[in-house]
Amino acid sequence: MRITKLTIAMLLCGALMACGSKSGRDAEQGSNNNTEQTSDNKGAKSQEEAPKSKSVTPKRYGFRIVAEYPHATTSYTQGLEYVDGVMWEGTGSYGESELHTVELSTGKTKLINKLDDNHFGEGIVHHNDKIYQLTWLEKLAYVYDSKGNFIKHIPYTGEGWGITTDGEHLYMSDGTPNIYVVDPETFARKAAITVRYNNRTLSQINELEWIDGKIWANVYLDNTIVVIDPTTGIVEAYLDLRELKGTQAGNADADVLNGIAYNDATGHVYVTGKNWNKLFELEIIK
Repeated sequence: MRITKLTIAMLLCGALMACGSKSGRDAEQGSNNNTEQTSDNKGAKSQEEAPKSKSVTPKRYGFRIVAEYPHATTSYTQGLEYVDGVMWEGTGSYGESELHTVELSTGKTKLINKLDDNHFGEGIVHHNDKIYQLTWLEKLAYVYDSKGNFIKHIPYTGEGWGITTDGEHLYMSDGTPNIYVVDPETFARKAAITVRYNNRTLSQINELEWIDGKIWANVYLDNTIVVIDPTTGIVEAYLDLRELKGTQAGNADADVLNGIAYNDATGHVYVTGKNWNKLFELEIIK
């Protein structure tokens, strides 16, 4: 049996609806999953302490499919990133987690590094001259050079889900409504951004991508991508991708939507899902 987040959540919780906010997974779907949660910020300054921001009704973005590419159904996508014309992907599942590059035209992958069998791979990000790859429960980040050669591990607090960068700091999610600003050298938490949708906290924040000053995020177990203001945590827009999930009806291995990559040369966004057989290039219509 493939050991995935969803499998573990079911084993731990008995039923997804009974899952807690951290080790379990909330099965309620929809972009307004507003589960109230609390989290230990380990000294980070939280925006919970700030005055509540004015409610913003998120704008629904449209999209046009520019291209469809083949995607390996063996890839349990946890992180996706397009850098200098190369698609990078981090995958999960115990014993199967790795960092690889993807040839878009064929979907073929080139192995860069296989994680230890007892490490469940999560999000990836290029920052300066390094690549960072999170692990789910192991509280370790893999650090590589720009070519993907392993350098070291860095320990961190809590679970690891998604990760991105603004060019100075790293931003990291852990499945709660919080996104943490962390130091790239130590992974010490510097601040916590609490994500809110219609002025209610939004949990299950997963894969992250920094696009034009905003954080784009997958919401686990949902077919929605949300666009977050990193200074307030407010969801300003969302992208409903149920249409893309529908293309996987005949793929028995297909799991949830996950993976966001940005091509800054074209402004296009790439998305896929865990074990999907397609990767999509989208033009966003705001």
